Amino acid sequence: MKLKFITAIAFSAMAIMSCDEDTTTIGGSLTNNNDKLVVSTKNYNVLTRSEIVDSVYSRERQCYIGQVKDPETNALIKSLFTAQFYMMEDIEDDMASSEDTLLYTPDGKIVVDSCVIQIFLDTKSSYGDTLTAMKLKVSELNRPIEGAGIHYTNFNPEEKGYIRKDGLQVSKMFTIRDLVRSDSIRNLIKTNLTSSSDNGYNDMLHISLNSPYTDKNGVEYPNYGSYIINQYAEHPEYFKNSYTFLHRLCPGFQFETSDGLGVMTRIQEIDMLMYYPHIFEGDTLQAYLRTTSTEEVVQTNQVVNDRQALLNLVEDNSCTYLKTPSGIYTEATLPVDDILGTHDNDSLLSAKVIFQRENNQIAAKELAFNTPSKLLMIEKDSLNNFFEGNNLANNTYAYQTTLAANAYTYSNISNLITRMYKNKVEGVKADPNWVSKHPNWNKVLLVPIDEVTIANGSSSKGTTAVALKHMMGLTSTRLIKGTAEKPITIEVIYAKFQD
Repeated sequence: MKLKFITAIAFSAMAIMSCDEDTTTIGGSLTNNNDKLVVSTKNYNVLTRSEIVDSVYSRERQCYIGQVKDPETNALIKSLFTAQFYMMEDIEDDMASSEDTLLYTPDGKIVVDSCVIQIFLDTKSSYGDTLTAMKLKVSELNRPIEGAGIHYTNFNPEEKGYIRKDGLQVSKMFTIRDLVRSDSIRNLIKTNLTSSSDNGYNDMLHISLNSPYTDKNGVEYPNYGSYIINQYAEHPEYFKNSYTFLHRLCPGFQFETSDGLGVMTRIQEIDMLMYYPHIFEGDTLQAYLRTTSTEEVVQTNQVVNDRQALLNLVEDNSCTYLKTPSGIYTEATLPVDDILGTHDNDSLLSAKVIFQRENNQIAAKELAFNTPSKLLMIEKDSLNNFFEGNNLANNTYAYQTTLAANAYTYSNISNLITRMYKNKVEGVKADPNWVSKHPNWNKVLLVPIDEVTIANGSSSKGTTAVALKHMMGLTSTRLIKGTAEKPITIEVIYAKFQD
């Protein structure tokens, strides 16, 4: 009964302590003298270190592209991505409604005027000079990217044979900010952009796929769009859904910057449009078939980092680092045994730890990366499963916090401490060598994150987070390091009934 009573008054105790540092009278204020609750606090040491991250899970809709030099290390960071296109399941009806009025070439093929890929850029999430000249290379895949273990940032489609050697390849010079188009075209693009994050005109890349195209069977078409649409006449079953479309016709493309340095930006939306004329009531009109890269199909980022430059930072004993994309995380070893190993008669109410940030040491002339705003603390061995499962912080083995007062504060990770201790006790009972087989049993990682959100009905109702993703943009910061000489402290609060 007493244990249940402790649970019932735990929140009251913590509420009082948040306003009063003196805990000597808390037990008396909550219980009578015959059944007095004793509340105590104690600090323990947390050790931290930097850990290089070889790769992270990157099955995303919004990817990054570009190449920049890290002002902290002078090393190059490159981000490229692959994208598939979603085929709506009612596309057969749309095509059939125009079948009698389509125009045909003398050899019986449907006329397709042009085919373009439009890549909408989120300039608010860009780094560097948006007028820097870059060169984009688009390469056709020979099969869809799918399967376990390949949606990580170290996966190289070209090395694994996913790029079609004799397939479509297009190169295009571009700048992130597009100053060529008129205001009327900018407004038209804004109006027709389907992304919910549209807050105004979005710059885009307009990639023409209008050169002659030869498919895998050696059949030549005037352009890539002609290949896609004419397959409908021969094989409408290929358009049944996204799976058949990807595996039979269009497995996707790889997008990378093949030249240029100094800018990286997030991709907001990718569309492929195939324009074909048709006759309606005696007039020749323009129709188009549109496919979009959405959550139902795959986009995956590849990140190329200078590993030696990252190792040099990891070996820096003056601090720890957080660096994305796919760069460095901070590992913390929690004093789980100290907190609970000798406190069998105590109930753990609270465990608070603060990771203080150091200011950037980048020269004023350099453009520093953004500081991570959201940070996830997660059990080290649960990292990959958490992100592959599109999960949210659960305050059990994963905790989320936001940068405030130049620090990342986790107000109460007592559930995590209890979970780790219980796992160890049960593990050692079953196997005396459990600890040596589970060296990460009391370790967590601090991971910069992005939230995936959906709108709550209308814009006035805000958004709701539905999943957490690895931060794939450029971020970097330094944290005060917890060492044996100068440890980071975790403040623990216990409660028990006096004997």
